[in-house]
Amino acid sequence: MKKYLSIALAALFSLSFNACSDDDKGGEIITDEFPVPETSTEATALVNKVYGPLQTLSSSYSFFLENATETTVCFEDIDGVDGPQISEFLTNDKNWYVTKIFNRLYSSINAANTAVDRIEKANAEAVSTAGNPAYGVAGVKAAELIARAKFVRGYNYFQLVQFFGEVPVFTAYKPAAEERTARVSIDNVYQQIVADLTAAINDLPEYSADKSVPSKLAAKAILAKVYLTWGSKPLSLSEVAAIENQAGDPAKPATDNNKLALAISYANDVINSGKYELQADFNTIWGVGSENNSEVIYAIHHDGDGIDAQGNHQTHCGYTYPKDERAEPHIQWADISYEDAISEKDSRRLYSFATSVAFSDGNIDTLTWPLSVVRPGKWIHRDGTGTINALDNQPNNIDHIDFRLAEIYLVKAEAEYYSGVDDRGLAAINAVRKRAYRDDNALVTSASVEVLQEEWANEFAFEQKHWLNLVRWRTLVSSVKDKVPAFEYYKAEYADRAQFEAIEYNGIKADPTRFEFYSRINKHLHSKVNNVKGKFYRFPIPATADDNTTVLGIAQNPGY
Repeated sequence: MKKYLSIALAALFSLSFNACSDDDKGGEIITDEFPVPETSTEATALVNKVYGPLQTLSSSYSFFLENATETTVCFEDIDGVDGPQISEFLTNDKNWYVTKIFNRLYSSINAANTAVDRIEKANAEAVSTAGNPAYGVAGVKAAELIARAKFVRGYNYFQLVQFFGEVPVFTAYKPAAEERTARVSIDNVYQQIVADLTAAINDLPEYSADKSVPSKLAAKAILAKVYLTWGSKPLSLSEVAAIENQAGDPAKPATDNNKLALAISYANDVINSGKYELQADFNTIWGVGSENNSEVIYAIHHDGDGIDAQGNHQTHCGYTYPKDERAEPHIQWADISYEDAISEKDSRRLYSFATSVAFSDGNIDTLTWPLSVVRPGKWIHRDGTGTINALDNQPNNIDHIDFRLAEIYLVKAEAEYYSGVDDRGLAAINAVRKRAYRDDNALVTSASVEVLQEEWANEFAFEQKHWLNLVRWRTLVSSVKDKVPAFEYYKAEYADRAQFEAIEYNGIKADPTRFEFYSRINKHLHSKVNNVKGKFYRFPIPATADDNTTVLGIAQNPGY
């Protein structure tokens, strides 16, 4: 699935951004200027180039945002590289996922800058049709295409600032060298994010039935999350430097309630729009047949391997070898305790944690003790009854859900709770819980930090939100230090063959042939506890291909 590639970003600014057929291509180097589009087809194609780099990241985010927490371990490769390296909190600036995510986000930004500049130039040169200056390029509504590009650019900067902190910000077609190399303040990055998304709102359609097409409401959904995150006062470079070797979390400061008020306002716009609704059954959100359902707000479209830039490997990464329960999946829940992490009364349990697989011959194989580990279940293709089918390969053509309505409810709840307004998020929390439990008796009577965090964890298990939440709450280190030592697979018996063979868990004896598998999990869990520290509130800036410096020559993040 992955290839070893380090793209020097200085060269990346001249990429043509043609969608690559596999993970090993980042684009074709060009020297000529992009031509000004002359037709609506050319203009639309120019904007669509922003999506190719993002299609290659749909599953990569799992290795960032799930592995670098207490919840999962990664056996994608040998220990010490890439996914397993992140899993053990040994991440460095040569890590494949660090390099890929940083560079591909900037590839998409550069494509957006190019699209905005070239279409604006074409529009200025074109003869206005029907006397409307918003139209040009052979009649295409140029303003909407520009808004789509700005939407994606703003969202990309939001991802970058969350992962890497202060980053270079540039919006020009050919940015000056100093723009490409200067890290700007956290506030300045967020100001650009807000500028792009609010500008996009002016010219996007209110709603799009195709959730991969940006809309006003999708922009407002992202802005709600932007203002929640910004209002939670993200750590600055100097603040991370102060805790880089600290085995504890930084203190959570008072929130910026003006920004949280904007988060609530944008969330209300989306919730009250009437365009989205929580699916009555949580388990109908998932799968190719459910794409563009009424809960999805924004998604990255996928047609599968060999068709789009890279198929969405969320199916493959968590359920890598469907016909071999003994094979090591690329990413998995870190402990058997996650099998019961959600109450049996909670409908989210069925699709969040896969524990068995049914074969066409009627046999059922375990995906749990004593042969394997609990698998993430949301992206596994199933039949109409919810049964997991053991296919030779899980198809990779499922759209990547970036935002769905349940998240906007929890964004609103968190903003209300920390700013102390209205019912402090109670109604929003219960809207999500009611769907999950299908029982009014399960509703909570008061909001709390614990209730908020539990709902985020249960609703968005393995949806690439967890690391972002822990960083926003400033609980990243303690979540590992406090929770992992209580895991079953953390126990010393799992590191010693003789002791392992004597283990009996829930009445089931250990399979002696599985010692290497479970001892590797044990190793990862101990590494998490031993290695996690304050520097992991950020990922490193990737190194250049020659490893002599970071890309752009900008300062490295503390501790790397």
